[in-house]
Amino acid sequence: MKKTVITVVGKDSVGIIARICTYLADNAINILDISQTIVGGFFNMMMIVDLAACEKEFGDLADELEEIGKEMSCIVKAQREDIFDSMHRI
Repeated sequence: MKKTVITVVGKDSVGIIARICTYLADNAINILDISQTIVGGFFNMMMIVDLAACEKEFGDLADELEEIGKEMSCIVKAQREDIFDSMHRI
């Protein structure tokens, strides 16, 4: 399993989850866990996904998700789980 953390933050609007999930499905990326909330009109989502079946390079995937975020006026970041864990370990 190749776990990755994807975060999405931005003003709430229709279709954010659908757009991200469609991209993931089109690239054979399995969603393992998902959490989303809206606070004060701002959308926040965190996903744990498995890239094992995805044929794209991680850098390309991260860049494409970031571009989708720009199109939706959101910030979308993808981080490998091991790097995410290392960054948040005290």
